[in-house]
Amino acid sequence: MSRGGTVNILLGASLLTIVLQAALPLSTTYAESYVAGQFGVTLPQSLSGGVTTQDGIGGLDISDQPLKSSIDVGVKLGHYFRRAMWIGVETGLSYTTPHIKQGSLTFTGPGGSLTSPTLPGAHQRMIIWDVVTLMLRYPGNRLQPYVGVGPALFFASLEGPTAPPGQSGTAIGLNAEAGVRYFITRHWALFGEGTYNRARIGYISNDSNPNADPFGFRATYSAFTANVGISYHF
Repeated sequence: MSRGGTVNILLGASLLTIVLQAALPLSTTYAESYVAGQFGVTLPQSLSGGVTTQDGIGGLDISDQPLKSSIDVGVKLGHYFRRAMWIGVETGLSYTTPHIKQGSLTFTGPGGSLTSPTLPGAHQRMIIWDVVTLMLRYPGNRLQPYVGVGPALFFASLEGPTAPPGQSGTAIGLNAEAGVRYFITRHWALFGEGTYNRARIGYISNDSNPNADPFGFRATYSAFTANVGISYHF
């Protein structure tokens, strides 16, 4: 074979290698970890199924309490496994402030119902720790749809217009999420996701304090959150 033919073959092989490398998907086929930051908006449903726990008025049913939408911020840490690269685990923290809106409440008990005057509302703060979320994804492409579900810890607090002492509560609840991730490089990706959270929270830290604002109660918190973020994979 001539020297020119050998050079042409080498050039062709090099070009083919470059083309194949460019065509390979950016997602990896080995164990993969990632960290991510995100922000978005929380769209909560009303606090529902409320029951008073405050000393002296405990056991009364409360009408639903509408909540305001809120900015949400969060961080995540996750890992996908080598032998089953479509399965992973994730943990994360998020912070949001779905405050209780101003309005009236209806209390219902054995003696009937009573509607309060207009109340000024309360400041609600929520830290949600997604303890361990089981993740399922479609791997092997730049575009990766994913879903996840797992338990979460809710750390919540309420402050009324007179501030201290307020109420706080901790509860175990649900975290469920679905989204799609797009790799802009082999290590960096953009993503958008929707998250659903639900928990039965007891604001009962100051049940025995007659000056507590707001009064103590239990209610169901549920919210949908839409987030966008960026993740680094390694």
